[in-house]
Amino acid sequence: MTQISVVLTDDHVVVRNGIKLLLENSHEINVIGEGANGLEALELCKKLTPDVLVIDIRMPVMNGIEATSKIKEYSPNTKVLILSMHDDSEYILDAAEKGASGYLLKDSNSDEFLKAIKTVHEGKKYFSGDISKVLVESYLNIKNNNTPSPKPETKEVASIDLTKREKEILKYVAAGKSSKDIASILNKSVRTVETHRFNIMKKMEVKSAVELIAKLNDYPTLKSELDL
Repeated sequence: MTQISVVLTDDHVVVRNGIKLLLENSHEINVIGEGANGLEALELCKKLTPDVLVIDIRMPVMNGIEATSKIKEYSPNTKVLILSMHDDSEYILDAAEKGASGYLLKDSNSDEFLKAIKTVHEGKKYFSGDISKVLVESYLNIKNNNTPSPKPETKEVASIDLTKREKEILKYVAAGKSSKDIASILNKSVRTVETHRFNIMKKMEVKSAVELIAKLNDYPTLKSELDL
């Protein structure tokens, strides 16, 4: 059986080691190179010409999306699979537009991870279930926004682009739950929950949970949707 050659890129050594172990246990994947940033990924791909580049988004020197946009210059036949904790529509759409063949969340199980690598290696696209929903919602939002319609006069900001997961976590934050509590309830890692909280606070332009809860009063539609 011919193995799928993979270059793995993540700035966290512990994460890289864990992913490498998972992949090589399948006996179908051969990790032939490891990098800590997008620039290293490109140089490795140029030298090793892997079948698939598995790469994180947020890294120093050069991020994963920028590396994705340049991959064809370094290794034209290498497919890119984004592996990230971010389910923000901006990241997902940007990655897809820059040429990523797939996008997978880091909390995906091992079976889905292997399936994603095999799928992109075959020249197909792979987006996990949650990511596919975000893509569809974003497409529909773009389509609806392109349809002329009268804008209602309101003091409330038209909308805040929160993903389904972010809204779910926001509801728990508003209920006073800690990141550890939320992680336990949703069966996610604390780091994943904290990343979502950071993204929520960034979008709502606040710096603490207290400010976040107070800011909800400015968005009655969102509060109603969250049943707060």
